[in-house]
Amino acid sequence: MEPRFLLLSDVAAELNVTDSQVYHMVRSGELPAIKIGGRGQWRVERARLEEYIQRKYAETAEWVRANPLNERDPAE
Repeated sequence: MEPRFLLLSDVAAELNVTDSQVYHMVRSGELPAIKIGGRGQWRVERARLEEYIQRKYAETAEWVRANPLNERDPAE
């Protein structure tokens, strides 16, 4: 069974980005997370990470629709 909550380093590994990028996403509110314990360690619920990924797929699809590739003229 997969853990419900992930360390920021686990999230970074899942997304193939740096720990500092994940920290920025959490601190900016882009990726929902909670602070736990006396030292306020960040945790991201796996379900919130999956929702974030799905949201990014939707945002990317919208961007692709709005920014189509310009096909080169075959005569060039």
